[in-house]
Formats: sequence, structure tokens, C-alpha cells
Amino acid sequence: MISHRETRIVPYTADLMYAVVSDVEKYPQFLPWVVALRVLSRRDNGLTAEMAVGYGALRERYTSDVTLDPAARHIDVIQTKGPFKALENHWQFTPKGEGCEVEFSILFEFKSRLLHSLAGAKFEKAMLKLADAFEARARQIEQGNAT
Repeated sequence: MISHRETRIVPYTADLMYAVVSDVEKYPQFLPWVVALRVLSRRDNGLTAEMAVGYGALRERYTSDVTLDPAARHIDVIQTKGPFKALENHWQFTPKGEGCEVEFSILFEFKSRLLHSLAGAKFEKAMLKLADAFEARARQIEQGNAT
């Protein structure tokens, strides 16, 4: 299993950061490697979505169950179908001064040993790129430049 936990203070409100991460339908517009996303179903506390990711010639699709708790500013994501033996991530957004603390954790293992070793080699760089992309999206929204 590959796991990563990160805490980052950002200059955006907890509500804005929660909104950015919970708006999964917009991921293809700003997240690297996300080539498509469609919501399969919605419920009061979340949704089920299918995401297509690509890097070079590699393309994979997976389905995740996303649980949303806007009052607590908490998001849980668990893969239900796809190329992973396990995939789950958790987000928590806590107000801190004029910004917020973003806590993120991810745990995953690919079914394919080849994909798992490729992902492991690039993992830290990919996590930084994703975190930066969420922060850049919040900046765009705050400045009124997001669609």
C-alpha cells in the first residue's frame, strides 16, 4: 500500500476549499491527469462518480463513492470499482485565521504490480501537483476567473 498524509495552510476559507474539492464535476477542467468525470448517482450526503485518468499512453477508469459533510467540511472517497485493490482518500477543512488548514490523506494499491510500481515512483511529485491544482482553482474562483 502507498499512503500519504499532508496538512497545508492555505489563504482561502475552509468553505471555499470544501467547495472546490466537493465539486467533482469540474475536476477535468483543472486537475492534471483527469480526462473525464461523470456523476452516476446522487444522494443527500454524496454521490457516486466515474473518473477517467490518463498519463501518457496509460488510461484507467474507476468508480468512487464520495461522502460529503458540508457542516463538518469533511469529504471521504472510496473506490467501488476499478484498477485499485484499495483506494480511499479523506479531506478535512478547518478555519485558521483568514485562511484554512487542509488535511488530506490517501491510501491506495493498484491491482497491477506494474502500475503500482510506476505510481509509487512518481507519487510524491503527483501529490504536490494535485494539491497545487486545488489551491490554484480556489485562487481562480476567489478572483472570479473560474468557469
